[in-house]
Amino acid sequence: MTTYFITRHQGAAQWAEQQGFKIDHVLSHFDAQIIQKGDRVLGTLPVNLAAEVCMRGGEYFHLSLDVPPEYRGKELSPQQMDAFGAQLQAFYITAQ
Repeated sequence: MTTYFITRHQGAAQWAEQQGFKIDHVLSHFDAQIIQKGDRVLGTLPVNLAAEVCMRGGEYFHLSLDVPPEYRGKELSPQQMDAFGAQLQAFYITAQ
């Protein structure tokens, strides 16, 4: 099993590791073709890519947090992510 974190933000990867996720690869661009059965993908993917992860037998964990407007587009520290209620929640998504 390989765990991928799809992000351009190093603070987000640090935060996820502090939450107990062992991250094998941090990627700024995602190609769902790499996913094998049992892999984990963490991040904020478009729904079509998240569905493809699930279709390939992977697990998708969506990163959500409530970022105030003045912090959007900025690098956040793990402490700021905690303050903004960051969480990784597993989703199983299928396309109709």
